[in-house]
Amino acid sequence: MADSPNCDLKSLSPLQLFERVTEQGEKVRALKAGKAPKDEIEAAVRTLLSLKLSYKATTGQDYQAGLPPRDLALINNGTTKEEEDDFVDPWTVQTSNAKGVDYDKLIVRFGSSKIDTDLINRIERAIGQKPHRFLRRGIFFSHRDMDQILDAYENKKSFYLYTGRGPSSQAMHVGHLIPFIFTKWLQEVFDVPLVIQLTDDEKYLWKDLTTEKAYEYARENAKDIIACGFDINKTFIFSDLDYLGTSTGFYKNIVKVQKHVTFNQVKGIFGFTDSDCIGKISFPAIQAAPSFSSSFPQIFGGKENIQCLIPCAIDQDPYFRMTRDVAPRIGQPKPALLHSVFFPALQGAQTKMSASDPNSSIFLTDTPKQIKTKINKHAFSGGRDTIEEHRKYGGNCDVDVSFMYLTFFLEDDDRLEQLKQAYTSGELLTGELKKVLIETLQPLIAAHQERRKQVTDEMVKQFMTPRKLAFEF
Repeated sequence: MADSPNCDLKSLSPLQLFERVTEQGEKVRALKAGKAPKDEIEAAVRTLLSLKLSYKATTGQDYQAGLPPRDLALINNGTTKEEEDDFVDPWTVQTSNAKGVDYDKLIVRFGSSKIDTDLINRIERAIGQKPHRFLRRGIFFSHRDMDQILDAYENKKSFYLYTGRGPSSQAMHVGHLIPFIFTKWLQEVFDVPLVIQLTDDEKYLWKDLTTEKAYEYARENAKDIIACGFDINKTFIFSDLDYLGTSTGFYKNIVKVQKHVTFNQVKGIFGFTDSDCIGKISFPAIQAAPSFSSSFPQIFGGKENIQCLIPCAIDQDPYFRMTRDVAPRIGQPKPALLHSVFFPALQGAQTKMSASDPNSSIFLTDTPKQIKTKINKHAFSGGRDTIEEHRKYGGNCDVDVSFMYLTFFLEDDDRLEQLKQAYTSGELLTGELKKVLIETLQPLIAAHQERRKQVTDEMVKQFMTPRKLAFEF
């Protein structure tokens, strides 16, 4: 009896549909090769065509052998990239909206939870102080299981922090500071250990870098991270190229994750193709492993039940959706997450910052003059074409990059609101708003540069040496 399309195809994910089409295609080829009866071959072909139509209707793209959908089941929740305009994965962020990505839609598509007023108030009660401005202003806007972390903290149970950096260049920009500024605050208010992963192996696999250059960038980036003010007694920074060869616990967890994730799954989640090197395909397990306390026996004494909290940008979530799926199957607690919005490029929230374009952002190596020039020349304005029009109609803070940057870096809530009202009403001109940003960033970056000068190679070595931290487990 010939196959007929399943009447419940609509319930299948894009990846499941892709696999059904692939299987049916293989069946058609086998029937033809075996010289099966003509009517049987024709029936199988009709089923194949029907499956391909269902695949296109669900994903918005034609079926291509060996090219699975890019995590549409998890990222787009059944809608196509064209319908949503936004596309987000660990390597690409695209939007046509000058305001940036629609984060409310992203929460729905990723299946995370919004950080609402109730959760922020609960955090404030737990720590006994005002929440960080990144929480107050929705810069960290989404979470997974933060309520569990608070439950643990309120019941005097331990957890730890994990974040990371992909060292693709020697100089970091101000956007790279966001997770570290917030992670430092979390570490201080909750008083917990922190591990920071430098994925120099990832950059070697994805970029045109030697292993030596990737490791050099990792050590240079570590200096900028240390300059954020992390406590050496509570923080372990590690390079994958370095640590993986010395920690059996870390490698054991990598292997466990690798065993429980199929090739089809990583193709579906990350969009890998048959042309990608096997290093890329296996890398997600390496980024997953620090989510488990047993990867750091020197810190946690071999305990496997200590939950992890990961502050990161929302584009890293696919790694940890995979990790959370695997965790129960290897006897580990699921990591919790706090997601941040994307830091906009100077040219606007719909463009992408690039280390190869020095004018796309403010770098931590920039001089006061360079900061002033970049902001005045390149920061996208939400102002009007003429002063007269601006005075009459006001500016648009939703698309103005200077105001966006101030939302990240200006501590005073009242001052930020005053600037918003003045700019929106037309009282404050674009040049004046840019001046406020310049005067905010220049001392901030100068102070960072001074702290970085104090970070020696010996300090980097101490932070990156596997060791016991100032905690008992």
